[in-house]
Amino acid sequence: MTDVLLVEDDAVIREATQLALERHGLAVRTASDGLSGLSAFQRQPPDVALLDIMLPHLDGVSLARRIRQAGDVPIIMISARSDAIDVINALEAGADDYVTKPFELGVLHARIRAVLRRAAATSAPAVLTFGDLTIDTQSMEVRRGGTLLSLTPTELKLLLEFAANAGIVLSRDTLLQNVWDYAWDGDTRVVDVHVQRLRFKIGNDRVETVRGFGYKLRRS
Repeated sequence: MTDVLLVEDDAVIREATQLALERHGLAVRTASDGLSGLSAFQRQPPDVALLDIMLPHLDGVSLARRIRQAGDVPIIMISARSDAIDVINALEAGADDYVTKPFELGVLHARIRAVLRRAAATSAPAVLTFGDLTIDTQSMEVRRGGTLLSLTPTELKLLLEFAANAGIVLSRDTLLQNVWDYAWDGDTRVVDVHVQRLRFKIGNDRVETVRGFGYKLRRS
Protein backbone atom coordinates (compact mmCIF):
# COMPACT_ATOMS: atom_id res chain seq x y z
CA MET A 1 0.00 0.00 0.00
CA THR A 2 1.33 3.42 -0.99
CA ASP A 3 2.36 5.47 2.05
CA VAL A 4 1.46 9.18 1.80
CA LEU A 5 2.63 11.88 4.20
CA LEU A 6 0.20 14.84 4.17
CA VAL A 7 1.37 18.03 5.93
CA GLU A 8 -1.52 20.51 6.08
CA ASP A 9 -2.43 22.96 8.85
CA ASP A 10 -6.08 23.37 7.86
CA ALA A 11 -7.89 20.61 9.78
CA VAL A 12 -10.88 20.48 7.42
CA ILE A 13 -8.74 20.14 4.29
CA ARG A 14 -6.41 17.70 6.03
CA GLU A 15 -9.18 15.35 7.14
CA ALA A 16 -11.13 15.53 3.87
CA THR A 17 -8.00 14.85 1.82
CA GLN A 18 -6.95 11.98 4.07
CA LEU A 19 -10.35 10.29 3.84
CA ALA A 20 -10.56 10.71 0.07
CA LEU A 21 -7.09 9.26 -0.54
CA GLU A 22 -7.74 6.37 1.83
CA ARG A 23 -10.86 5.54 -0.17
CA HIS A 24 -8.53 5.16 -3.16
CA GLY A 25 -6.50 2.58 -1.25
CA LEU A 26 -3.64 4.81 -0.05
CA ALA A 27 -2.27 4.83 3.49
CA VAL A 28 -2.17 8.43 4.70
CA ARG A 29 -0.22 9.83 7.65
CA THR A 30 -0.81 13.47 8.57
CA ALA A 31 0.95 16.35 10.31
CA SER A 32 -0.38 19.83 11.07
CA ASP A 33 2.85 21.85 10.91
CA GLY A 34 6.23 21.79 9.21
CA LEU A 35 8.30 20.54 12.15
CA SER A 36 5.86 17.72 12.89
CA GLY A 37 5.92 16.84 9.20
CA LEU A 38 9.72 16.72 9.22
CA SER A 39 9.69 14.46 12.28
CA ALA A 40 7.16 12.14 10.63
CA PHE A 41 9.31 12.00 7.50
CA GLN A 42 12.46 11.22 9.48
CA ARG A 43 10.72 8.45 11.43
CA GLN A 44 9.48 6.80 8.24
CA PRO A 45 10.10 8.23 4.76
CA PRO A 46 6.85 7.94 2.75
CA ASP A 47 6.36 6.96 -0.87
CA VAL A 48 5.12 10.50 -1.61
CA ALA A 49 4.86 13.74 0.41
CA LEU A 50 2.03 16.29 0.05
CA LEU A 51 3.07 19.61 1.54
CA ASP A 52 1.08 22.80 2.06
CA ILE A 53 3.25 25.87 1.52
CA MET A 54 1.90 28.07 4.32
CA LEU A 55 2.77 25.92 7.33
CA PRO A 56 3.50 27.06 10.90
CA HIS A 57 6.96 26.57 12.46
CA LEU A 58 8.56 25.42 9.18
CA ASP A 59 7.07 26.49 5.85
CA GLY A 60 6.42 24.00 3.08
CA VAL A 61 9.20 25.19 0.79
CA SER A 62 11.79 24.82 3.57
CA LEU A 63 10.35 21.42 4.43
CA ALA A 64 10.60 20.36 0.79
CA ARG A 65 14.29 21.33 0.78
CA ARG A 66 14.93 19.25 3.91
CA ILE A 67 13.13 16.25 2.42
CA ARG A 68 14.95 16.57 -0.89
CA GLN A 69 18.31 16.68 0.90
CA ALA A 70 17.44 13.34 2.47
CA GLY A 71 16.49 11.52 -0.74
CA ASP A 72 14.33 11.25 -3.83
CA VAL A 73 10.85 10.95 -2.30
CA PRO A 74 8.31 12.51 -4.73
CA ILE A 75 6.96 15.82 -3.41
CA ILE A 76 3.71 17.55 -4.38
CA MET A 77 3.17 21.08 -3.09
CA ILE A 78 -0.37 22.22 -2.23
CA SER A 79 -1.11 25.94 -2.03
CA ALA A 80 -3.78 28.58 -2.46
CA ARG A 81 -1.08 30.75 -4.04
CA SER A 82 -0.73 30.45 -7.80
CA ASP A 83 1.75 33.25 -8.55
CA ALA A 84 4.58 32.16 -10.83
CA ILE A 85 7.21 33.04 -8.23
CA ASP A 86 5.57 30.71 -5.68
CA VAL A 87 5.49 27.85 -8.17
CA ILE A 88 9.11 28.48 -9.18
CA ASN A 89 10.29 28.59 -5.55
CA ALA A 90 8.54 25.30 -4.79
CA LEU A 91 9.94 23.53 -7.85
CA GLU A 92 13.45 24.86 -7.23
CA ALA A 93 13.20 23.57 -3.65
CA GLY A 94 12.79 20.08 -5.09
CA ALA A 95 9.02 19.68 -5.53
CA ASP A 96 7.92 17.41 -8.38
CA ASP A 97 4.48 18.97 -8.83
CA TYR A 98 2.35 21.91 -7.66
CA VAL A 99 -1.41 21.82 -7.04
CA THR A 100 -3.42 24.96 -6.30
CA LYS A 101 -6.36 25.16 -3.91
CA PRO A 102 -9.21 24.54 -4.20
CA PHE A 103 -8.47 21.27 -5.97
CA GLU A 104 -10.52 18.27 -7.02
CA LEU A 105 -9.54 15.30 -4.88
CA GLY A 106 -9.66 13.09 -7.96
CA VAL A 107 -7.14 15.37 -9.65
CA LEU A 108 -4.84 15.18 -6.62
CA HIS A 109 -5.03 11.39 -6.70
CA ALA A 110 -4.13 11.45 -10.40
CA ARG A 111 -1.14 13.73 -9.68
CA ILE A 112 0.03 11.30 -6.98
CA ARG A 113 -0.15 8.39 -9.41
CA ALA A 114 1.74 10.42 -12.01
CA VAL A 115 4.69 11.29 -9.74
CA LEU A 116 4.84 7.70 -8.51
CA ARG A 117 4.93 6.44 -12.10
CA ARG A 118 7.75 8.82 -12.94
CA ALA A 119 9.67 7.75 -9.84
CA ALA A 120 9.14 4.08 -10.68
CA ALA A 121 10.28 4.62 -14.27
CA THR A 122 13.65 5.93 -13.10
CA SER A 123 14.27 3.20 -10.55
CA ALA A 124 12.36 0.14 -11.73
CA PRO A 125 14.38 -2.94 -12.71
CA ALA A 126 14.24 -4.10 -16.32
CA VAL A 127 12.40 -7.26 -15.29
CA LEU A 128 9.39 -7.03 -12.97
CA THR A 129 8.27 -10.17 -11.12
CA PHE A 130 4.84 -10.86 -9.64
CA GLY A 131 4.64 -14.45 -8.46
CA ASP A 132 5.13 -16.67 -11.54
CA LEU A 133 4.60 -13.67 -13.85
CA THR A 134 7.60 -11.77 -15.24
CA ILE A 135 7.53 -8.62 -17.36
CA ASP A 136 10.64 -7.54 -19.26
CA THR A 137 10.12 -3.80 -19.75
CA GLN A 138 12.92 -3.56 -22.31
CA SER A 139 12.03 -6.44 -24.63
CA MET A 140 8.34 -6.09 -23.77
CA GLU A 141 8.09 -9.84 -23.21
CA VAL A 142 5.71 -11.30 -20.64
CA ARG A 143 6.16 -14.81 -19.30
CA ARG A 144 4.08 -16.93 -16.96
CA GLY A 145 5.93 -19.82 -15.38
CA GLY A 146 8.64 -19.36 -18.00
CA THR A 147 6.19 -19.61 -20.90
CA LEU A 148 6.11 -16.64 -23.27
CA LEU A 149 2.64 -15.10 -23.45
CA SER A 150 1.09 -13.54 -26.54
CA LEU A 151 -0.54 -10.25 -25.52
CA THR A 152 -2.19 -7.70 -27.76
CA PRO A 153 -0.74 -4.16 -27.61
CA THR A 154 -3.71 -3.03 -25.50
CA GLU A 155 -3.39 -5.98 -23.13
CA LEU A 156 0.33 -5.25 -22.74
CA LYS A 157 -0.30 -1.56 -22.09
CA LEU A 158 -2.99 -2.48 -19.54
CA LEU A 159 -0.62 -4.91 -17.79
CA LEU A 160 2.17 -2.30 -17.68
CA GLU A 161 -0.25 0.20 -16.11
CA PHE A 162 -1.16 -2.36 -13.44
CA ALA A 163 2.52 -3.24 -12.90
CA ALA A 164 3.49 0.42 -12.45
CA ASN A 165 0.84 0.66 -9.73
CA ALA A 166 1.07 -2.84 -8.22
CA GLY A 167 -1.13 -3.14 -5.14
CA ILE A 168 -2.88 0.17 -5.88
CA VAL A 169 -6.55 0.20 -6.82
CA LEU A 170 -7.10 1.73 -10.27
CA SER A 171 -10.59 2.87 -11.19
CA ARG A 172 -12.08 2.08 -14.59
CA ASP A 173 -12.02 5.80 -15.46
CA THR A 174 -8.32 5.96 -14.58
CA LEU A 175 -7.58 2.97 -16.80
CA LEU A 176 -9.60 4.49 -19.64
CA GLN A 177 -7.55 7.65 -19.42
CA ASN A 178 -4.11 6.07 -19.02
CA VAL A 179 -4.46 3.05 -21.31
CA TRP A 180 -6.97 4.21 -23.91
CA ASP A 181 -6.24 7.97 -23.61
CA TYR A 182 -9.90 8.76 -23.03
CA ALA A 183 -10.06 12.14 -21.26
CA TRP A 184 -13.82 11.87 -21.01
CA ASP A 185 -16.25 9.42 -19.43
CA GLY A 186 -16.03 6.62 -21.96
CA ASP A 187 -17.74 3.23 -21.83
CA THR A 188 -16.04 1.47 -18.93
CA ARG A 189 -17.21 -1.91 -20.24
CA VAL A 190 -14.19 -1.87 -22.56
CA VAL A 191 -12.02 -1.99 -19.43
CA ASP A 192 -13.91 -4.95 -17.99
CA VAL A 193 -13.62 -6.91 -21.24
CA HIS A 194 -9.88 -6.35 -21.54
CA VAL A 195 -9.28 -7.15 -17.87
CA GLN A 196 -11.08 -10.48 -18.37
CA ARG A 197 -8.96 -11.25 -21.43
CA LEU A 198 -5.79 -10.34 -19.57
CA ARG A 199 -6.78 -12.48 -16.61
CA PHE A 200 -7.26 -15.47 -18.91
CA LYS A 201 -3.65 -15.14 -20.03
CA ILE A 202 -1.81 -14.16 -16.84
CA GLY A 203 -4.01 -15.96 -14.29
CA ASN A 204 -7.50 -15.22 -13.03
CA ASP A 205 -6.34 -14.35 -9.53
CA ARG A 206 -3.50 -12.02 -10.60
CA VAL A 207 -5.78 -9.00 -11.14
CA GLU A 208 -8.18 -8.51 -8.22
CA THR A 209 -11.54 -6.77 -8.37
CA VAL A 210 -12.16 -4.22 -5.61
CA ARG A 211 -15.92 -3.77 -5.62
CA GLY A 212 -17.06 -0.20 -6.06
CA PHE A 213 -13.55 1.04 -6.89
CA GLY A 214 -11.83 -0.88 -9.69
CA TYR A 215 -8.96 -3.32 -10.12
CA LYS A 216 -5.47 -3.89 -8.75
CA LEU A 217 -2.54 -6.15 -9.59
CA ARG A 218 -1.58 -8.57 -6.82
CA ARG A 219 2.09 -8.14 -5.95
CA SER A 220 2.87 -11.75 -5.02
